[in-house]
This record gives sequence, C-alpha cells and structure tokens, in this order.
Amino acid sequence: MSSTACFVIVSKNDIPIYEAEVGSAPKQKEDLSYHHQFILHAALDGVHDLAWTTSAMFLKSVDRFNDLVVSVYFDQKFNNIIVSLTASVPHARFMLLHDSRSEDGIKSFFQEVHELYIKIFLNPLYLPGSRITSSHFDTKVRALARKYL
Repeated sequence: MSSTACFVIVSKNDIPIYEAEVGSAPKQKEDLSYHHQFILHAALDGVHDLAWTTSAMFLKSVDRFNDLVVSVYFDQKFNNIIVSLTASVPHARFMLLHDSRSEDGIKSFFQEVHELYIKIFLNPLYLPGSRITSSHFDTKVRALARKYL
C-alpha cells in the first residue's frame, strides 16, 4: 500500500523552513509536489483560526482536499518554555498532508519530529526562522515517516 505525504514546518511568519515529500508512493512528479504545497499553504488560514480556539497541540484534520487530509501540530508548550529565555519564540507549525488513516502514527510522527526540531532550535549556530538545511535532520524525518506513516 502506497501513501502520499508531504511534511512542512512553517515559521511564525508563514514561511516554510523545512519541506519534504515523505510518502511511500513512487517518486511524484514535480507538479504534484507544487500541488501539495498549495494545499498546505491554503490550509494555513484555517490553522490560524484554530490556534486561537484550542489549546491542543495536535489537530488531526484541519482541512481536506479530495482524499487528502491536512493534520497540524503546534509547538505551543515549547514556546511557553522559551518565552522566559529569549525574545525569538519560534511559533512553528508542523503540517502534514496525507492520505493515511493512522491517527496514532501521525501523532507519534509529529511528537518525534518536534523533539528533533527542539534540538535544531537550541543549536547556537541556528538562526530561528531560517531554513533547516541539516542533512541529518532530513534523514531522521524521512526515517520517522517510513516508521509511522
């Protein structure tokens, strides 16, 4: 069974700082990749609205397009810790466009990627809000996607 999945980390300024096609489906055409990015970007408005009304970190279905679902994970708890330490709070959103039905797997994927993101963010050489270009981070995210999605 092949699955479609596109994962994006979006900064507080709605700028994607990390993107990856992580599905197990055969290599996608470049046009389909742009299609996935468009769907995720369009879902950001709904994410902004929901952020004010919920304290949950994991939102299993923010938006739908055909048989694809957009799930979101906020790093709100991490933000509360960082507020007292620095003025540059990340407010990142982890967004996943998928056709998977495994809610527990998606939540576990988000939680483990969140831990990786915290390690990147706490690196003194990382400028908050800049693109994540670490090949180690990319390899770990793709491995987690294979494991959970």
